[in-house]
Amino acid sequence: MSTRKSLHTFLTLPVQKVIDQEQIKATIPHRDPFLLVDEVRVLEDGKKYLGIRRVTTDEFYFQGHFPGNPVMPGVLIVESMSQAFGGAMMDRVTKEQSGSVPLFLSIEEAKFRGMVRPGDTLQMPIEILRSGKISKIYAEAYVNGKLCTQATLNFILGEKHV
Repeated sequence: MSTRKSLHTFLTLPVQKVIDQEQIKATIPHRDPFLLVDEVRVLEDGKKYLGIRRVTTDEFYFQGHFPGNPVMPGVLIVESMSQAFGGAMMDRVTKEQSGSVPLFLSIEEAKFRGMVRPGDTLQMPIEILRSGKISKIYAEAYVNGKLCTQATLNFILGEKHV
């Protein structure tokens, strides 16, 4: 069992800066319909961030997950947390590794504790544990202050193929 402390207090920390979706798109390669983060709020530069995703009723995955009872797939919540990290940090991490792209190395201790539905706002506090060619974060996802997902995510910089 993980001994990580909850990041719930991150939801109330003062915001130093907001990284909007256009700035996020400048640092990660994801695009619609697979761009799953709307903004990243900088709480402590280089260490603490809060990703935001406003889940709309017309998300592509709701058509099949599940008809009549739409629920955001857990794997896409984890992807949203990953993209929030990328939007916040990839410009720094890839400075010395230009042309590289962040790839999952591993997902540790992922837990899914609640559902995310159309109309929800996903708040994703992220703590940077290590950044560089290999990066590690601990992230959680909340809806209305209730924890719905948590995981430790590890990334490696891979070659971008054109």
